[in-house]
Order: sequence, then C-alpha cells, then structure tokens
Amino acid sequence: MDLNLLVSLDALLQERSVTRAAQRLGLSQPTLSTALARLRRHFDDELLVRVGNSYQLTPLAERLAESTPQALSWTDRVFKTRPDFDPPRAEHEFTLVVSDGHLPTFCRSLLDLVREEAPGVRLRFRHTTHDFVHRAHEYLRTVDAAVLPQGLLADLPTLDLYQDHWVCVVSADNPVARAGSVSELAGHPWVVPFYDSTVLFSPLHRLRDLGVEARVETTTENFLAVPHLIAGTDRLGLVPARVARRFPPAAGTAVVEVPFDLGVLVESLWWHPVHNRDPAHSWLRQLAARAGREVAGQDALPTTAGGHRRSHDGDRPG
Repeated sequence: MDLNLLVSLDALLQERSVTRAAQRLGLSQPTLSTALARLRRHFDDELLVRVGNSYQLTPLAERLAESTPQALSWTDRVFKTRPDFDPPRAEHEFTLVVSDGHLPTFCRSLLDLVREEAPGVRLRFRHTTHDFVHRAHEYLRTVDAAVLPQGLLADLPTLDLYQDHWVCVVSADNPVARAGSVSELAGHPWVVPFYDSTVLFSPLHRLRDLGVEARVETTTENFLAVPHLIAGTDRLGLVPARVARRFPPAAGTAVVEVPFDLGVLVESLWWHPVHNRDPAHSWLRQLAARAGREVAGQDALPTTAGGHRRSHDGDRPG
C-alpha cells in the first residue's frame, strides 16, 4: 500500500470533492481521480458518492474520516523523530489536551516558557471531552499529553503539576453567598463541569457522603462558562479555585469556600508510554514541570467576582 494514498484519502474525506482535494494538495485533478480509484479498489467501497451537485461520504468513509487524521498525525510524528532535540533550533509542534480552565493558568505559563526557550516550537491545545477521558489510553497515542486531575486515569505515565481545591460559585445576590452552610447548599440546582455519575472522582460524590444531595440541573465541558449559567439564578457550581480567580468582575457571581473538605485537586500531565524515550517529549515534560511550579507559586485563594470571598471557617477576610 502506497502511504502517499493516506494523504490523498484525508484530503478527499475532508473536502468531499476531487477538485478541492487536488487544489488543497497542489496536485492535478486527474492525479486525485487516479488516487480515488485506487482507494476504492483497496477498500472495495465507493467512499464518495454523488448526490445532486455534491458528493457525500459512504458509511465506511465516515468511519475512515474519524481515524485518518490521527493516522496522518502519527505518520508525520514518526518521520519527524530525531535522535536529539535542540530547543533553540527546533521546528516542532506539540499537541496537548486540556480543559478551558487550564488555558489561562498552566497553558499560559507553558506557552511563555516555550517562546523563551524554543521560538520555533508550536503548541496546539485541544479541548478535553468525556470521550477522551473514557478512551484516554487509546487517544493518548495520537497526542503528546493531556492535563487531567489525579484520580481519573491509571496505568499511564504521569507528572504532578500543581494542586488546587474546589470552591462553590453562586450568584452574587444569592443568600448562599452570605451563608455557605451545608444546609444552605442542599437542595439547590447545580451546574457541574465534566460531571459523570460513573466517575468516582467527582466532588459530588464527596458532597453526597457529607449529606448534601446535589441536584444536577446542567453539565458543561467548559469551566469558564459556569458564571454565565449561574449569575442571576439560584444555581450553584463547583469549579477549581484557580479557575474561579479568572472569572471577570462583571460576571455577577461570588465564590464561596465550602465549609467542608472536598479533597485536594492534583492537576497532572499524562502521556502514553510510547513517548517515554523521545528527547523532544522529555524536554516538553521538563518545561511542563516548570510551568506547574509557576502556577503553584500563585495565590490559590480565589478573589470573587461578587466582591467578597469566604474562608473555610465562614469568616470574611478583611
């Protein structure tokens, strides 16, 4: 099998047009038509079928469209591998899977360090999803690393970056913002990022053990969207303290330090063992550790958008 056909296949599946795929690759249309014919023979499938004035993917092609970009990325990674890594001269791209809450914290620190040491290195940040977490052992083969809390994954290389803790986010005009007791928290509707009832890591399981039965009204895969879903309502939310510090002053929310322990949140870097001996990846891990130390050195107590904050004992700091 000619591996060059993989490039043609990806372009054809993405563009759904022989003409556009040829333009994308800088090839002639007859060349792409020949490639399509060879691919059809190999897969014993039409792949692209004309419907009116356009082409649609066959069911097999739809499945291929999900895996072909990953295969291309892995092939590209193989041929770019070098015996050593020289950061100041390197032309390289690393892909990290992160939540939106990591972008203004860890990712910003990492990006600044990369620019300082390796101006030719690029970082690509992809968004964490439930599917990625559940299939992390498979997906981590196709990226360089992921930033996820300890407790979500196992049996993979990992590096602890920094610690955080959960805080409760409420509307600034919600009486809970002035009380924050267990009885006040019980019974309110909750906005919970990345909630999954099958994952024991969730802080809601800890709440349940403490007698707080959280009624999950909505879930989201975006931490930074939480204040928009809470302001002006009776909803409550749980987010990491370092994320809550990034909520804008005009968000109309307040941060309440919950009056009980929800445990320490340890944010960590995870990767597939295939990267262990890669010099470029080793450099990335060293830089990630430095970025984690920078984040850890920042004040973890959240300043609230509502103009006040609560400590664990319920006293308002001056």
